[in-house]
Amino acid sequence: MKLYNEFINIAKTLNKELDIIPLLYGSLGLEKVTGLNFSPEDIDILIPVIFLEEKWEKLKKSMELQGYKLVDLHEHEFRKTNTKVGIAYIEDLKPFADVDYNNLGVFEDDGAKYHLLTIDDCLKVYNKSLLDGYRRTKKSNKDQSKINILNKLIQY
Repeated sequence: MKLYNEFINIAKTLNKELDIIPLLYGSLGLEKVTGLNFSPEDIDILIPVIFLEEKWEKLKKSMELQGYKLVDLHEHEFRKTNTKVGIAYIEDLKPFADVDYNNLGVFEDDGAKYHLLTIDDCLKVYNKSLLDGYRRTKKSNKDQSKINILNKLIQY
């Protein structure tokens, strides 16, 4: 719950200062979509690529004002005490997993607007991730177990 609340705070700032509606991604996003516990260790956010390129300084400043420090420029990874936030671009969803980010639902919580993937979209992403050797070894069988759970959820 702590990570999700932190995401909501970040989303509020992104909404207000940069006019971004972020996509809650990764295990935390999966928890929100399914209502199940996936023990997320960090916050994964997808935003428009322009903020990771031309508007990077604005995004970086926005994160720094919330107490985050950039720890990995290549991964666009920020950290504040024990909280890690990874940021990637939303446009990658289409070529990566054939997920159309233009049709994502907008959710609102405590004044923050954000996007979530559907269970079907999550399944596409994790199936694709499983083909990625780095993720397969790094995340051991976590992705495969997520796929098994998502497949069960879709059957009902």
